[in-house]
Amino acid sequence: MIRSTPLVRAGALILLAALGGGAALAQQKLVPAQSEISFVSKQMGVPVEGRFKKFDAQIAFDPAKPQTGKIAFTVDIASATLGAPEPDSELPKAEWFNTAKFPQATFQSSTIKALGGGKFEVAGKLAIKGASQDAVIPVTLTANGATTVAAGSFTLKRLAYKIGEKEWADTSMVADDVQVKFKLALTGVGKF
Repeated sequence: MIRSTPLVRAGALILLAALGGGAALAQQKLVPAQSEISFVSKQMGVPVEGRFKKFDAQIAFDPAKPQTGKIAFTVDIASATLGAPEPDSELPKAEWFNTAKFPQATFQSSTIKALGGGKFEVAGKLAIKGASQDAVIPVTLTANGATTVAAGSFTLKRLAYKIGEKEWADTSMVADDVQVKFKLALTGVGKF
């Protein structure tokens, strides 16, 4: 369980980045209490789920002109949890997230493409633990009263972000793939 903690954390970071990429151009606000970012990794073939407790976004998104949207998303890496003290204490260590040196993961959108039916594709740069990679995040928007929910999931490769170094780079112990799931509650999003 300790070994999968960093992997789960990496997944959560990516999820956060993806979420940030989905919402982009008109000055909306994230509602953290109604939002969540979770991640699932596999340790020795067994799924292990975790989540990030702290994240924020600066969003400017017009659903009528998604190509003009911008988003910047920040995740507090030290807020990652697998729900148990022992594995949670491993995540901040240098082999995993190295939170002393890299306290945040970020996502900065470069393009947002409408796919129709409230679906969007957000491309940008995801940076975790000093490594930056191109990322494309699928996002679906749904209206829920005055709140718009941006939801989706994607898979990231933890080793591309140096999450799980040294002995933990062995993918037979902790899989390289991390599934990130997100549900972000936003206010101020126009009709789509």
